[in-house]
Amino acid sequence: MIPFNVPPFTGKETEYIKQAIDAHKICGDGAFTKQCAKWFAERTGSSVLMTTSCTHALEMAAILCGIKPGDEVILPSFTFASTADAFVMRGATLVFVDIRPDTMNIDEKLIEQAITDKTRVIVPVHYGGVGCEMDEINELASHYKLSVVEDAAQASQSYYKGKPLGTLARFGCMSFHETKNFSMGEGGALFINNKNDLEPAEIIREKGTDRSRFFRGQVDKYTWQDAGSSYLPSELCCAYLWAQLEAADEITSARAACAAKYREAFTDLAKQGIVELQHIPDYCTCNGHLFYLKTKDLTERTALISYLREKGVSAVFHYVPLHSAPAGLKYGRFSGTDRYTTAESERLVRLPMYYGLTEKDQTYVIECVHEFYRKR
Repeated sequence: MIPFNVPPFTGKETEYIKQAIDAHKICGDGAFTKQCAKWFAERTGSSVLMTTSCTHALEMAAILCGIKPGDEVILPSFTFASTADAFVMRGATLVFVDIRPDTMNIDEKLIEQAITDKTRVIVPVHYGGVGCEMDEINELASHYKLSVVEDAAQASQSYYKGKPLGTLARFGCMSFHETKNFSMGEGGALFINNKNDLEPAEIIREKGTDRSRFFRGQVDKYTWQDAGSSYLPSELCCAYLWAQLEAADEITSARAACAAKYREAFTDLAKQGIVELQHIPDYCTCNGHLFYLKTKDLTERTALISYLREKGVSAVFHYVPLHSAPAGLKYGRFSGTDRYTTAESERLVRLPMYYGLTEKDQTYVIECVHEFYRKR
């Protein structure tokens, strides 16, 4: 079976984990954690705090935005549950907005009609590492005095108009889950783009204490300052991640090359109107996080996934729209008409994509897809 995903591995991970063990420092904010945070900060210009997951980065952002019961948060329904959970945990009501069929991102032109006097935050999700229309979203947020939190879980090393995703709003939240381009098993990062948010974020992340200031020598002892939790990742996890950040450009190039080969291979099917390909606007630079095809409908998608499985290829669909899920019905509402969210999500098929996918295996995946459509 050609798997859908294989967690990235460069070969140095075990060496670095052993170094962390030998240093007798395996809890949070050790040398590897700081190296990872510094790497992202230097590449993006943001202040960066490593976290235990992107979910926890989103939770921190929700706390820092002051979300409380009765507030409303605007987001797409085509996303992972974590995008919603972080705000539901604070008592917010979710307001789902339809997506654009070309990028599968929130339709920026439909956001304004979803804004009420209870709206506090807009959460654009950069699906597949393709940037949302951030200029228009930020302009809207500024006009209505709203915060913007980028869900950039899939977007490390992706850019919007030359700027790194995750740096274009008040907060950016990234994931280093085992399915991401760079992985620490479970893990994430909070990108802080307003310097006034940094110290409160450090306190929240350190169980509500000013421990970070203590270690910098800014206070002679640390104390409990505010409500918080434990959002620090293990040093062992960051040691694993550091091996991949050292090879980040190589990993990104390899994934981009894989995506380009898929695109070239299926261009003929797209020109015939048999499938649609992932769309990347000219102003976006994508990190090759995923590659998808859109089939004619749900029935065809089901048949394609089943056929590929019979051939030893693991392909998957992606999100079931949140607004149709039990929790989505409980905690939110859909603004306007669901014109594209459900219909487009039911057509989408993700093909195997990971660092280390061999040319031979990718060629076989391509041949199987073409064979499926020849038989139809």
